Amino acid sequence: MRKVVLFMSISLDGYIEGPGHDIGWHRVDDELHRHLNRELAPMGGFVSGRVTHELMAGFWPTADRDPACSAPTAEFARIWREMPKTVFSRTLGHADWNATVVREVTPATVGALTAAPGGDLALSGANLAASFLRHDLIDEYHLYVHPVRLGRGTPLFPVTAGSDDLTLLETRRFPNGVVLLRHAREAAGRRGAGQAAPGSNS
Repeated sequence: MRKVVLFMSISLDGYIEGPGHDIGWHRVDDELHRHLNRELAPMGGFVSGRVTHELMAGFWPTADRDPACSAPTAEFARIWREMPKTVFSRTLGHADWNATVVREVTPATVGALTAAPGGDLALSGANLAASFLRHDLIDEYHLYVHPVRLGRGTPLFPVTAGSDDLTLLETRRFPNGVVLLRHAREAAGRRGAGQAAPGSNS
């Protein structure tokens, strides 16, 4: 069964973006970008909400046509175009670039994705991640902590009533100060144990 792996850049105080959707504080240099390309290229698919997919589709399909783009940028453009994509949205009628639209985040819909053949699934987007968390559907967390304290913005993790025990699998410090924290949930067999509830699909 394929795993659901959350990939996310966060600030030291746990925000994925500042006020006004600001991500100008991200420190993604060529070395970190090459690392992300190596991590994402073998994945079996990208999983996102409508907002994230439309942002990505607005840039990456033609990013490597710019003569000034870096080699890692051009490499990821090719990865993104070719990768199968699942977009969770209640309102989107169609999604381009090798994408399939799924209406609801439920144990059944995600179970169908993880039961399919292929590599693991790369999940992104705080709202969608919150929906996956409510159903206990995230197997690993690959969090890239940037050395910035924002103070306010969009938090990665919602306030919840419960807690999860995680196992630290890896830490890595990049020269630009970003630190990778890779965790897996200890009870990996609990997928689908959460109560079915409407998910946020942004």
